[in-house]
Amino acid sequence: RGTVTAFSPFDARADAEALRKAMKGMGTDEETVLKILTSRNNAQRQEIAAAFKTLFGRDLVDDLKSELTGKFETLMVSLMRPTYIFDAHALKHAIKGAGTNEKVLTEILASRTPAEVRNIKQVYLQEYEANLEDKITGETSGYFQRLLVVLLQANRDPDGRVDEGLVEQDAQVLFRAGELKWGTDEEKFITILGTRSVSHLRRVFDKYMTISGFQIEETIDRETSGDLEKLLLAVVKCIRSVPAYFAEILYYSMKGAGTDDDTLIRVMVSRSEIDLLDIRQEFRKNFAKSLHQTIQKDTSGDYRKALLLLCGGDDE
Repeated sequence: RGTVTAFSPFDARADAEALRKAMKGMGTDEETVLKILTSRNNAQRQEIAAAFKTLFGRDLVDDLKSELTGKFETLMVSLMRPTYIFDAHALKHAIKGAGTNEKVLTEILASRTPAEVRNIKQVYLQEYEANLEDKITGETSGYFQRLLVVLLQANRDPDGRVDEGLVEQDAQVLFRAGELKWGTDEEKFITILGTRSVSHLRRVFDKYMTISGFQIEETIDRETSGDLEKLLLAVVKCIRSVPAYFAEILYYSMKGAGTDDDTLIRVMVSRSEIDLLDIRQEFRKNFAKSLHQTIQKDTSGDYRKALLLLCGGDDE
């Protein structure tokens, strides 16, 4: 359900030559660069980079960095990162230096599948010779840290037959841990939301509504705060619908004054081969305008052109 698929007929050498020509000499032909890189999938972009090195003895990413500038450069370089390296890189930057970017940790770890999380951890170790979990625990604390660690274990129950008895039990436990308790038993929320299967949790949320008269989101909102609250809500939203979660993230990255370009680029790049078509649908449904129109209005120049090509069409 991605907007970017394998390009055919594909010729890595021809693309490499076209890119070299676009960046050689005075001035850069940005149009050629963005057209090629947004219409090839990630695997093909890696082949182009290999061909580029073979033919010219130059590193394509280094050339992009020296020829392009600003948000357009960030977007093109992001497109060149292999998928798991892209996530690992985003996480590394979220925990690097002064201050931690909890938003990035939340967005990536709440939305990726257990298999994806395992791959990210492996790539992180290879690329940065460091253990991702150690790095994250070093920079976070409290219940927020504990839920991140649970998600990093990537041991969520696989989807299978849902046991209605356990659904009832989990819903009751959450009700008692939140609404019925003076104070909150955060641990119960962390364990249940961090380890149960997606189909099981969807039933738990329905049952919870029946028992308590509240949506689980309302309870989390009332009973928790700060980074933990944001992470619990992100997990719940992703259990309900990952595309709807990302539609909301994209909407808020462009809402109001100024644009959160880092988030816009991260989501557009990371979801372009997975579910951007579904995200577009949810965006249209939930915000009464299309993602295409929103990007059009909120960005400019080659950066806008490239984002619109990744978006892949307008949902009128």
